[in-house]
Amino acid sequence: MSLSRRQTVAALAALPVAGAAARPAAAEQDAAAAPRTLYIAGDSTAAQKYAPAAPETGWGMALPFFLTPHLGVSNHAVNGRSSKSFLDEGRLGPILAAIRPGDLLLVQFGHNDQKSEDPARHTEPWTTYREHLLRYVSGARDRGARPVLLTSVERRRFDAAGRAVTSHGEYPAAVRALAAEHGVPLVDVQAASLAEWQRLGPEGSKAYFNWLEPGESPNYPDGRRDNTHFRPLGAIEVARTVARGLLAERVLRPRDVRRLDDEVPAGRITWSPA
Repeated sequence: MSLSRRQTVAALAALPVAGAAARPAAAEQDAAAAPRTLYIAGDSTAAQKYAPAAPETGWGMALPFFLTPHLGVSNHAVNGRSSKSFLDEGRLGPILAAIRPGDLLLVQFGHNDQKSEDPARHTEPWTTYREHLLRYVSGARDRGARPVLLTSVERRRFDAAGRAVTSHGEYPAAVRALAAEHGVPLVDVQAASLAEWQRLGPEGSKAYFNWLEPGESPNYPDGRRDNTHFRPLGAIEVARTVARGLLAERVLRPRDVRRLDDEVPAGRITWSPA
């Protein structure tokens, strides 16, 4: 039986178009693709350290140990910066110029935002701190990248009874609220690190921070009592926490991470010349 021209046109219109069917599948595949680079915007707790500062170590230096080789880390964290001063110095611009769709932007500030005596760095947790963090979030999203907010890693601080205590006031709560309000993945490093310092206790935790005896390091001949910055063991454990959090938030997939439950020797950390 022959078809009329009208019937033929109708029959053809009902057939699926191969290209149209393929486009949604390709888009879904692109959306699920692993990020190529993890950018870090943050302060000294994450920053790259150099030979004159050794054994001080930022957790960003250890993060590659927990990522598979197809992922890179571009660490833009800088000592002494707050969410405000990092922006005011133009440090977000180079990140946004380089970041690509599928990349991640990890944002962790708070230590220096607390410094009320310094107007160049100080922010208020529920107003200006949130406003500055949103600029990182919107900047990444505008470029098709995915922002991730991190609460500040906790300092080493214990009360008289040996209980680990918090030191960041309302800043972690402000980050949590901002992430929930704007649908941003959150890695709660503050809560996880506080629990880890409690597990280690006042003495055990010293090995994770830049506590040094006189003569132990040529860079610190008189010793060091630093309860904020890490030695390799501490940086490795915080980086492990970050990697686990990224996996839990599903911004990384199981194939993107490694060694989450394995010991990583402190000797794996190296410091480049200044």
